[in-house]
Amino acid sequence: MNKADLIDALESRLGGKKAASDAIEAVFDIIIREVAAGGKVGITGFGTFERVDRAARTGRNPRTGQSVRIDSTAVPKFRPGTAFKMYVAEPATLPKAGPAAARAAAGTAAVVRAEAEAAIAAARAKRGKQGRKTA
Repeated sequence: MNKADLIDALESRLGGKKAASDAIEAVFDIIIREVAAGGKVGITGFGTFERVDRAARTGRNPRTGQSVRIDSTAVPKFRPGTAFKMYVAEPATLPKAGPAAARAAAGTAAVVRAEAEAAIAAARAKRGKQGRKTA
């Protein structure tokens, strides 16, 4: 999925392509500006965007084998949140209508929270039966 596909998917939820495009552009702009300034953007359940400084180091030109000095730089980093990782690992636990639609239909976030907690418990129980992996 690319940016145009994301806008198309959001279009039906926001009632128009212009509104969807403006929403995506605004969110990206806010995240980019905050991370570029050295801040963090944490979205609960989704993940955290942050700036990471990479130290200068010595690399190697793969064609010649010659050592090359690589300057220090800053790069963006994304760390996925617990719920995001759980949904990727167990796609069947993802709510059918999406969390925002479920909240709107129920009128409360408690329903979505209960669904997520139940899904997390089910995923943990499944992992417990298979044995925990150790790093």
